[in-house]
Amino acid sequence: MVETAPILVDIADRVATVTLNRPDARNALNRELMYALWDTALDLGRDPDVDVLVLTGADPAFCAGVDLKEVSGESTSNLLPREPGAGPERDTNGLYRFLPVIPKPIIGAINGVAVAGGLEIALQCTILVASDAARFADTHARVGIMPGGGITVLLAQSIGLRRAIEMSLTGNFLSAEDALSVGLVNHVVPHGDLLSFAGQVAGDIVNNDQQGVRRLLQHYRSMANAATLDEAHLIEGYMAETWKPGTSTAGARRAEVTARGRSQARS
Repeated sequence: MVETAPILVDIADRVATVTLNRPDARNALNRELMYALWDTALDLGRDPDVDVLVLTGADPAFCAGVDLKEVSGESTSNLLPREPGAGPERDTNGLYRFLPVIPKPIIGAINGVAVAGGLEIALQCTILVASDAARFADTHARVGIMPGGGITVLLAQSIGLRRAIEMSLTGNFLSAEDALSVGLVNHVVPHGDLLSFAGQVAGDIVNNDQQGVRRLLQHYRSMANAATLDEAHLIEGYMAETWKPGTSTAGARRAEVTARGRSQARS
């Protein structure tokens, strides 16, 4: 059996393209992939030769969310849980961060389905460019677990409260074009053009004064916090952390949820 790296990194012209690389599992977030994503983003955030990150997934999916096989105990990780402060982790404002806060923009290049935790990763990016094959969904209610990575805050901030509630309560998928129309993504492009277009956006940022870029990014983050989003994240964090053990039916519902999601993503 040939083992493959969970994360692929390619650096060119001061842009780092980071690829989630579990395509057979739809890039589902097992412990290995989550740790690798965190460490990679942190390292690139410190790399003096990188100004912008582009985050994408190995086709056919961007990320199908947390690995339900690992959550339900069907598979186990040989990696020990990390100590607090080593990430990925819940921030002081209650938001569970899959991506560390770095001083550089992260462009999410959404190449396929971004579901539940995968959607939360997308929402934690700075800018989103979607392939016309991309699909977006919050399936936490379908599985029977509570979101803790920002969906109830960041999704509502992006597309409005009523649309966010509908997505969360139904679990239904949003097409790339619909995602563009409601303001979830910045651009939709043909699938084959996704990385080149994301690279063009990254290049436009690279060509600017980087001290100015990073100061503006810091300012936008401060402005968001001024709208009491920290309190909202904290409330979501309490909800996720106090969800009673045994309430989740993730294991029993995994096959049904996966089949339903793939059917919608193809339609």
